[in-house]
Amino acid sequence: MFGRLYGVLLPFFVSFLIAYVLDPIVSWFQNRCHIRNRVLAVLCTLVLAVGLVVGSIAALKGPVAEQVNTAWAGFQKYVAQFDINDYVSAETQEKLLNWKDTWDWQATLANPEVTSSIKELLPKIGNWITGGLSWLSELLVIFIGLMYLIFLMIDFPNIRANYSKYVPRKYRARVVTLMGDIDRNMNAYFRGQALVATCVGILFAIGFTITGMPMGIAMGLIIGLLNMVPYMQALGIPPCIILCILQSAQTGQPLWWTLLMMAIVFVVVQSIQDMLLTPKIMGNVTGLSSAAILLSLSIWGALFGVIGMIIALPLTTLILNYYRRYVANRGVGSRAHQADYRGRLRPKSE
Repeated sequence: MFGRLYGVLLPFFVSFLIAYVLDPIVSWFQNRCHIRNRVLAVLCTLVLAVGLVVGSIAALKGPVAEQVNTAWAGFQKYVAQFDINDYVSAETQEKLLNWKDTWDWQATLANPEVTSSIKELLPKIGNWITGGLSWLSELLVIFIGLMYLIFLMIDFPNIRANYSKYVPRKYRARVVTLMGDIDRNMNAYFRGQALVATCVGILFAIGFTITGMPMGIAMGLIIGLLNMVPYMQALGIPPCIILCILQSAQTGQPLWWTLLMMAIVFVVVQSIQDMLLTPKIMGNVTGLSSAAILLSLSIWGALFGVIGMIIALPLTTLILNYYRRYVANRGVGSRAHQADYRGRLRPKSE
């Protein structure tokens, strides 16, 4: 059921997550700015968030536009000066031509395994093309997500105050305690991860700018944004390789040199993140080592995809805390100590 409803649940989950993150700002507008109307406070928060995004884009527009123009000029130069002899030796080209002339294409196409593979591939290609053209449905999903976000931000105090009424009385105290622990862990996690992502984005932008990569600032900030989901910055490697090719064509540097510089930036920034930022910031927040963080992301990501990677660290921290509190300490110490832990598990009277 989760698999069938994933496409429907994902916009709601993302909207709920954004509403959860923005709720303290809405409360600040209501309490500190004395905007008692919740709807007006929500609108002020959305205007502030959009203003920050637009302001950041406007501040970076000049340098990024210059780098985009430079990258486009480098691409045109690369296409005009492209020579296959620079990448493939004459001997290799001759071997490829001989292989093409001697290859029995009819026998290959008549092979049952090849025919079966082609039959399986063609529908997938059609689905890819159809998916690429379904931009209207993607716009609809964004619109629905925006509606979710507005309604959730308006109703968040009621959700926070009344969710416990839907829990049976027998388990209500435990659930309220559990949700309070989740709330504290999630708040700490998102603050820490936002700080890590910001530092990583700045470091990548500086590194790419030093190496002379086209669109270095923009690419660095994009990788920093991807890092809001830990280790998702690996998705930035393919576009960085393309930019390295453009840099090689534009500057005349060997391609291996530009790729080496890019790899050094990734290795240096990743090392700073794993050895300094993550242990200092996320380690203090979650109490997990770097190996435990990576294992947690792998397990939860395999179970629930992107959603699992987002909730991996706070939930893992919560599970370990509860394990230490209620499982590992059972049977240790005096009877009074054990009775104390049994008392914590017993729901409080209403």
